Amino acid sequence: MGTLHNRPTQTDLKAKSPAELARLIEAVAARQDREAFASLFDHFAPRIKAFLMRTNLPAAGAEELAQEALLTVWRKAPQFDRDRAGASSWIFTIARNLRIDSARREQRGKVLDLEASEDFEPPVPPDAEVMATERDTRVRAALEHLTVEQLRVVRLSFFEGKAHGDIATELELPLGTVKSRIRLAMNRLRDLLGDLT
Repeated sequence: MGTLHNRPTQTDLKAKSPAELARLIEAVAARQDREAFASLFDHFAPRIKAFLMRTNLPAAGAEELAQEALLTVWRKAPQFDRDRAGASSWIFTIARNLRIDSARREQRGKVLDLEASEDFEPPVPPDAEVMATERDTRVRAALEHLTVEQLRVVRLSFFEGKAHGDIATELELPLGTVKSRIRLAMNRLRDLLGDLT
């Protein structure tokens, strides 16, 4: 599989549509299509790694879990149903569940005194997943209102976790232009998603 640090090509920077991603998973399910899987891996591996690193997982651990998540996609592709979940939601749910399992393994054997813990969080309400799905749908719809240039810097910054300087280098743009595009995009998203921010 290799490492997740490969520099993206121009075709990698082009966002794949939800339908394209679903077709890739279905090709893996139907024919164990290695080319489709490689395309899924190239698309999702850096995004999953960035997502996992935002859960305070070190880079090496995030990379390992991202690879494990994508291997799970390979094995469980026949279980994917585009009518029940989009490809991204399905794959990120796999990654999130692996992260939860990993955290549980880390805690196994430790005695936790929940009453004394100031960090204890109440259980997640049952409707939280529905609300999260609705929020994700609204955010995706709002992203479609950004210009291509704004969307590209937002994806690189927030979904792939890249620093503004790295984005400027990658896109061969001045740093100020990158920051300006991100600021304009965030203002537009704030206007569209006011009640979510």
